[in-house]
Amino acid sequence: MILTLDAKRRLSLPASLVPTKPGDHFAAEFDAEEDTLVFRRVSRKGDWLEILKACPVSLDDLPARSRALPKRPKL
Repeated sequence: MILTLDAKRRLSLPASLVPTKPGDHFAAEFDAEEDTLVFRRVSRKGDWLEILKACPVSLDDLPARSRALPKRPKL
């Protein structure tokens, strides 16, 4: 199937091709070797604790939060 982008750079898929519901999430990956886009459905019912454990960045490595109030830019 060949898909084309519309003026707002969106892809539209026929409903019969992909059974989806509003609010479904997909991860898009570009394969440079085959020059293709691959869409994979992201599970909506993920365990947030397992996702947090799988995060490659330790929470101890995050920078300290600034306690200063934001400054207003001069216009």
